[in-house]
Amino acid sequence: MKAYGFTVRALRRSRLALALAGLMLVAWPSWAQKVGTTSMQFLKVMPVARATALGDAFVALAEGVESVFWNPSGLALGEGFQISGTHIPYLIDTRISSAAIAFPLGDLNRIGILVQYVDYGEIVETRTDLLGFNPDGTYNPGLTGNTFSPQAWAVGLSYGRSLNDQFRIGITAKYVHESLYDGPTTFTDPETGATYATSTSVVLFDFGLQYDTGYRTLRLGAAVQNFGPEVAFVEENFAAPMIFRLGAAWDLVGPSALLFNTSGQRFTMVFDMVHPNDYDQQAHVGVEYVFADVLALRAGRKINYDTEKWTLGGGLHIGLGAADLSFDYSYNDMGEDLGAAHRITLSARLK
Repeated sequence: MKAYGFTVRALRRSRLALALAGLMLVAWPSWAQKVGTTSMQFLKVMPVARATALGDAFVALAEGVESVFWNPSGLALGEGFQISGTHIPYLIDTRISSAAIAFPLGDLNRIGILVQYVDYGEIVETRTDLLGFNPDGTYNPGLTGNTFSPQAWAVGLSYGRSLNDQFRIGITAKYVHESLYDGPTTFTDPETGATYATSTSVVLFDFGLQYDTGYRTLRLGAAVQNFGPEVAFVEENFAAPMIFRLGAAWDLVGPSALLFNTSGQRFTMVFDMVHPNDYDQQAHVGVEYVFADVLALRAGRKINYDTEKWTLGGGLHIGLGAADLSFDYSYNDMGEDLGAAHRITLSARLK
């Protein structure tokens, strides 16, 4: 049976997507009530240079393989086999790497696999029981002569599906591990004799949806990231860094765009409202200009952040017959004291 051009099944799918959006909005206010410390902070350092060059305003624009990190519903917009990798020379010798692949599962479904890894470098080991003066009169600030390397990584499986021409939904399940020490998984306090766990693991989920309004390229998106239980570290339990994103993307210039209907170039504005469970509400704004589907220029601004402000970046897209290659770069201003963070993303699509 059809009514007004929609099948009954499509209508039910649309209602499912709207119900999911409603659940997200109902949950939003309760998350804002808790401002404090969360665990696994590396999950908040987002990959994908295109997204971060736009000031992290990406929830409505995410598409293809790179959406597994931002909004898994965007997986449904991908084509063929895709692979992407991002490297982030981050702060204080920390390096973060991520990779993802995506492939079709039928006409409407796509599967994605993601990996994230953090290299914190070596840290000098100290112990409070060694504080004091050495026999030769020099002061020992607790040095043991050893070093250690904290570890953090995540692996995940994503699923994205088109419900109809306008609605897409997606989900990601990821296993996340974080260790304060690269040796034993427990630590015994030499002063008290108490034993503490130095590592923890947890399964977290991302949920997302996207909606094409059908009006002049206006797209809406929403995502919940890092939803799951608290994790235990040493003597305390800490919440995972859960985040709610709600955003819009609108082409101002381009085919069927709001202001100028042109071909060969596109100018898009994106805006996200973000609610983390360990901070106040934040806003993200970005713009992207694409010429001939080859060259992209991007800029963004993060609002209500302690250090992060402006972002810049660009990209180059090259078609090579059987494959499309993309190179993207982003620069993130982290303030005077911290400097800048850079991201480099390489991606490919096999036709």
